[in-house]
Amino acid sequence: MFVDHLQLVDFRSYGGVDVPLGPGVTIFVGANGQGKTNLVEAVEYLSTLGSHRVATEAPLVRAGAEQGLLRARVQAGLDDQRSLQLEIQITPGKANKARLNRSPLPRARELVGLLRTVVFSPEDLAIVKGDPSERRRFIDTLIISRWPRLAGVKADYDRVLRQRNTLLKSLAGRSAGGRRTEVIAEAATTLDVWDSHLAQAGAALLRARLRTLSELQPLAGKAYVEIAPTNNLIAAEYVTSIEYDDSEGLPEEDVLRQALLDKLTERRPDELQRGISLAGPHRDDILFTIGELPARGYASHGESWSLALALRLGSFALLRSDGIEPVLVLDDVFAELDATRRDRLAGQITEAEQVLITAAVAEDVPEQLGGRRYRVASGEVTEDGADG
Repeated sequence: MFVDHLQLVDFRSYGGVDVPLGPGVTIFVGANGQGKTNLVEAVEYLSTLGSHRVATEAPLVRAGAEQGLLRARVQAGLDDQRSLQLEIQITPGKANKARLNRSPLPRARELVGLLRTVVFSPEDLAIVKGDPSERRRFIDTLIISRWPRLAGVKADYDRVLRQRNTLLKSLAGRSAGGRRTEVIAEAATTLDVWDSHLAQAGAALLRARLRTLSELQPLAGKAYVEIAPTNNLIAAEYVTSIEYDDSEGLPEEDVLRQALLDKLTERRPDELQRGISLAGPHRDDILFTIGELPARGYASHGESWSLALALRLGSFALLRSDGIEPVLVLDDVFAELDATRRDRLAGQITEAEQVLITAAVAEDVPEQLGGRRYRVASGEVTEDGADG
């Protein structure tokens, strides 16, 4: 699939812009702060309803405007002329409104999965160096790209977790005065209901993470070998406090659901004392290693950068193995790589149906990629010539 036209109104720095796109490589060149990343961020948002740059939506709307509009026409493939028009209206503080082929959708998240993207940016160093939440967000973005229905599962899990934490916090205050045993007994029935909901959504989320990480690891490992010249053996291990039997392979959801329920029961006294949920996918992590050492805390800047890139390239390969042709976005990536790694990366992305690249300096992008080039300056996007 690929985006063949992008239109933005009051999105980031753009009052209004129309950009013709198409299959193959498109490169946006411009100095920092000129708006080149805003263009690929818009494509990402239409795909995931999220941004790799910010956690909230207010910064996405142009200063002084009440709402922003993103619209894209997406073609199914090089040999498939079917197309969809995706549209979303962002209004900070209110529910977003989405349209598909000009018809309103009941919920904005129904857009998720109609356009698939894999985005690599400098912020991805946080996957390797950052807190566990960064690694959870990485794997959750990937599982939702593979199975869009999991966007609803993830939303349900987060909603139940918030409500369960609210209850635990209120109970923690009541148990502070020496009535802990009595409070635990009173809370049992209500917590059992929330535990059931949390375990059901959590098991689906956990199984998808486990399966995806297992299938991603060899693909990311292959990409890392092709990028890094030495010490190029990587591994990934899912870290969770939930105990389950995986001797016969990936456990079924029912097994994981019961394991999560057992862990919630075990941790209930501690949860009531601390007022927070202490077990579940929201507390899990992924341990990445390079050679024999954990990547976090031990990997050099170059190794961390190469690992993050390998994880994105592995994600791209995994989606393609699922029969999905995602749009590959490389946001200001080549500037961080030496000449050898640039050429190796360029060689790995040639099979993508569409690649969107941003760069501050045109010379950072290997000439072998060719493609259409745009100059981005002062909120204007101007085609700068094409080749290849």
